[in-house]
Amino acid sequence: MAFRRSIYKSPAELRSMQAPGLLTASALEAVRRAIRPGITPLELDAIAEKTIRDGGGIPNFQLVPGYSHTLCVSVNADVVHGIPSTVPLAPGDIVSVDAGAEISGWNGDSAFTVVVPDAANAELVASRTRLSDVTEQSLWHGIAALARAKHLNEVGDAVQRYVESQGDYGILTDYVGHGIGRTMHEDPPVFNYRVRQKGPDVKPGLVVAIEPMIVEGSIDTIVQDDDWTVTTEDGLDAAHWEHSVAVHAGGIWVLTAEDGGAAGLAPLGVVPVPIP
Repeated sequence: MAFRRSIYKSPAELRSMQAPGLLTASALEAVRRAIRPGITPLELDAIAEKTIRDGGGIPNFQLVPGYSHTLCVSVNADVVHGIPSTVPLAPGDIVSVDAGAEISGWNGDSAFTVVVPDAANAELVASRTRLSDVTEQSLWHGIAALARAKHLNEVGDAVQRYVESQGDYGILTDYVGHGIGRTMHEDPPVFNYRVRQKGPDVKPGLVVAIEPMIVEGSIDTIVQDDDWTVTTEDGLDAAHWEHSVAVHAGGIWVLTAEDGGAAGLAPLGVVPVPIP
């Protein structure tokens, strides 16, 4: 399968992608600090938008035709693309938050999952926290694979291998990661599972958003009547984690992590290298 050379950025373009990546990280951190029982996804959306605009960026989700929010907030059985609502978060909810920022025409994209504290239901919180942890660690295993890979689709193999080692979880196949740069979604696709094709070469200039979406049960999903929210068909829980990652001549750098991914990659023996 042939891929256009345009998927590879120049060193100067990689440097230009650092600012939107860090601003995306800042917006998500502000949202994470605000999550508590009783707050609404729309209130979280306002926090993220203010952070991005105060930082000199544009919420790039608002640039997607038909979408007017800064965040996607997906709760419990909602996997991705949840439209922020006025429904307050409840104790024990598992909440996936996805955001992106654009600065000077360059984009960042990242997501995290968190469980709203609930002291009265420790078993539910533990189960949902484990789902989130497995999803997050599958992301880091995918990023670590990218650091060593010759071809991009080695990432999906690493994600699947880790998830399978952790129990009977499902990996969504209808939704995958993507390249990122001048637009939020670019070629190439980034699979979270094994495929036969090798994918493009992993070499300097490749920038991808890796985003495993893991579910407790069946991988079958439906799209709600709002034409955005993707929900598990069986109503079981879901989690979503994502980072934008750049490959350069010296190694890899996680653009949407303040430390470049150092903390997440350390247990996997990978040391990210700043973009020169």
